[in-house]
Amino acid sequence: MLDPRIYRAAFLPILFALVLVGFSLKDQPRPLQAPVAPQAFDGGAAFAQLNSLAQANPDRQPGSTGDGRVAATVAKTLRSNHFRVSVRRFTGETAVGKRTLQTVIGERIGFSNRRILVVAHRDALGHGARAELSGTAALLQLAHVLGGRTLGRTLELASTSGGSAGAAGALQLARQLGGPVDAVLVLGDLAGTTTVRPVVVPWSDGQSIASLQLRRTVESAVHTETGMQPGGEPVGDQFTRLAIPLTVGEQGPFNALGVPAVTLSAGGERPPAADAPVSEARLDAFGRAALRAISALDAGHDVPAATPYMTIQHEMLPAWPVRLLVASLILPVLLAAIDAFARVRRRRQPVATWLGWIAACAIPFVLATLVVLLLPALGILHASPPRAVPRDAIPRQTGVLIALAVVLLVGWFGIRGLLLRYTHIGGDPTGPGAAAAVVLVLCAVAIGVWIVNPFAALLLVPALHLWLLAIAPEVRPRARFTLPMFALGLLPAVLVAWAYARQLQLNPLELAWTGVLLIAGGQVSVVAALVWSLVLGCSAAVLVIVVRGIRHGPPEERVAVTVRGPASYAGPGSLGGTESALRR
Repeated sequence: MLDPRIYRAAFLPILFALVLVGFSLKDQPRPLQAPVAPQAFDGGAAFAQLNSLAQANPDRQPGSTGDGRVAATVAKTLRSNHFRVSVRRFTGETAVGKRTLQTVIGERIGFSNRRILVVAHRDALGHGARAELSGTAALLQLAHVLGGRTLGRTLELASTSGGSAGAAGALQLARQLGGPVDAVLVLGDLAGTTTVRPVVVPWSDGQSIASLQLRRTVESAVHTETGMQPGGEPVGDQFTRLAIPLTVGEQGPFNALGVPAVTLSAGGERPPAADAPVSEARLDAFGRAALRAISALDAGHDVPAATPYMTIQHEMLPAWPVRLLVASLILPVLLAAIDAFARVRRRRQPVATWLGWIAACAIPFVLATLVVLLLPALGILHASPPRAVPRDAIPRQTGVLIALAVVLLVGWFGIRGLLLRYTHIGGDPTGPGAAAAVVLVLCAVAIGVWIVNPFAALLLVPALHLWLLAIAPEVRPRARFTLPMFALGLLPAVLVAWAYARQLQLNPLELAWTGVLLIAGGQVSVVAALVWSLVLGCSAAVLVIVVRGIRHGPPEERVAVTVRGPASYAGPGSLGGTESALRR
């Protein structure tokens, strides 16, 4: 099935791609600088307003009476500081179900119609939650400072609801921007005493993340005003966020649409606990950092749009060389798979039958996906926001996870077996036909994923190569090596899951529950869920081939040679077969 010469020769373009990756690295842009020091921010006044709002409205679940009273206070304060105020009402999906929410927007016209948008949510799932309200307190103080200034760009201050989990307000605002926006600054926990780096969060719900210049501008402001290092992201974490885009921060919807946005928060991406302590000094320092960043953006040049990229040391790597590198890594397996298909067809061995077998292997995962999609309609999930939510925002339903495990087991041992018997699909999966079918399907899926997201396709590259070598009859290694090779093919996906579990502080059950919510809420599209179900089906098919090979050995070791020529005959029969002729 596999011609090693074709496979090896196809590795040559990888060297060219690696050279391009090296030459595509470029220096990071310099941060924009504020023309004046932002001493006008009054941290004491902001802290007093924070305490007043939290004491008067301790319960501020999305769409609640307390949430509405804070929205009214924000609108009144913006009007008193010469902002033109508008209120948008809509129905949004939150962690407590569908609610009628309102977004309060204050606009102050500048010399340019290009805008700087500052966003802070006012709701909270817990009682009190002063740290979570500190962004709103800083927003009101910024309105007091900037309401009397002459601005180069139009400034919009937006107070949203639903940001405690699901970011319904930010999502609606991102979809209805209505004009060019240079940058979005989301104010998170600015008064909490706990620091979680990075304090400038750039991640996205899509492949594009906040422009590096916006990030460096806000990070420079934080360092100047607080004296702390904002913190960077390891290369592995950056790759994780690009391969499987996911964030619980309110900057995510804006970046997904190409609008550069970052969240400024002392507590990092995750919202603070309801009883988290707050500090007036911390609010003053981070408030001045926000004012400095806004001033720099207002006086500086246009900020680039959100795009996919990675930072390595002090340099930036754009996405296009990564796309080229991933394509060159897929190429050897693709050429080997096409050649293998031709060889298998010349031997008149079935391939379509094994494609049906692979589809049957994917059935359990497809069924589990369909069950998850039906959970909201059946009323089992009372809340399914269209974005990732923080830990414990929607209590885990262990019964749902158990039911999905049962669906997978029934699908594999029951429905899959019935389908195979009903369609008369059978035979020895360790032969070249099954291997060729599996590799062809994996290559097709990898190419489709590569077109949409090359970083996600890179997750499949180790599996493509290792599983090809593990199941190809001509080069299949010894049985004790095949199972570790299968496990190594799954390692990238395991590392991505571990990275998210570490960054969002999720245990394995909570990580699985997050996956259920992402599919049920639509963050993971139906098409994407079905594609990854097919990948899991191929993984299961490879595991069946590997286990069967370990138990029984490859086909050529199980078939005895019964036809030979005379002792003096040196033709193909005396060698036990004509496999060499078939390979040509």
